[in-house]
Amino acid sequence: MNNLYKTDKEAVDAFHSKYLELRKEIGKVIVGQDETVRNVLISIFSQGHGLLVGVPGLAKTLLVSTISKVLGLNHSRIQFTPDLMPSDITGVEILDEKRAFRFIKGPVFANVILADEINRTPPKTQAALLEAMQEHAVTIAGNTYKLEEPFFVLATQNPIEQEGTYPLPEAQLDRFMFNIWLDYPTLAEELAIVKNTTTEKHSEVNTILSREEIVFFQQLVRKLPVTDQLYEYAVKLAVKTRPTSPEAHRLAKEYFTWGAGPRASQYLIIGAKCHAALNGKYAPDREDVNAVARPILRHRVVRNFKAEAEGLSTDDLIMQLFS
Repeated sequence: MNNLYKTDKEAVDAFHSKYLELRKEIGKVIVGQDETVRNVLISIFSQGHGLLVGVPGLAKTLLVSTISKVLGLNHSRIQFTPDLMPSDITGVEILDEKRAFRFIKGPVFANVILADEINRTPPKTQAALLEAMQEHAVTIAGNTYKLEEPFFVLATQNPIEQEGTYPLPEAQLDRFMFNIWLDYPTLAEELAIVKNTTTEKHSEVNTILSREEIVFFQQLVRKLPVTDQLYEYAVKLAVKTRPTSPEAHRLAKEYFTWGAGPRASQYLIIGAKCHAALNGKYAPDREDVNAVARPILRHRVVRNFKAEAEGLSTDDLIMQLFS
């Protein structure tokens, strides 16, 4: 791969071109949801994971399968239920006919994992997936099995039904790079969806990237230069959310009970790098940090009762931190 491009600038230009191809190909199947698609792709190329929050019927499964196809990756879907066991995700050792233990891989051994309704399973099972996300490996009976790269988890949550659920605690939410809110389509988009899905015709998508190319572009994103001023801007943005910090924003002191940790600062930088590269820029700036700030910060800050009583959303408050 390194021999294909003489310079990193050439590689960034190629990355930008591939990104446009990806968006066009995904658009054959996924109508609208531009910001969602962009954030999922940023997560993948930043080597992060995404938490997708949206009501049922918004094509989350279709989105994952489509992105997997255009990226040339295999994918699996895990439906989380209250009786799901950790071994149902990671796999299990069995005693074969030769009386020797043999490991049977679970559905987590895929490049792209759709963890559907992750908050419907107990914490022990959630932890099994979160360990795989963090370590890119699973440990069974003292043996460690590496997961194939690239590895990306897109977990979903239903924001409506909370009965019988096990909400992810803040420490586990922090492992997700992005919290992506999936909204209803517009009237025009929904008309297009209905027309596309109620006939016998089905759009086929082409594979745009190979696994080797994806890994190469993930490494390329990490290599993009960042100025000291931008590092400081990203860190200060995260620090502004912490109500007990001397550098806290006045709104954080008034409306937050908890702020974002250092992982948010790291993701702001890597997310900004990826956002810049996708748009053909050779280095990120404040605009790129701001572009990824909401989905990175929204699940890392906790509003207090006053904010809820006044109807102030997390996104409203985050947007005011930029000033």
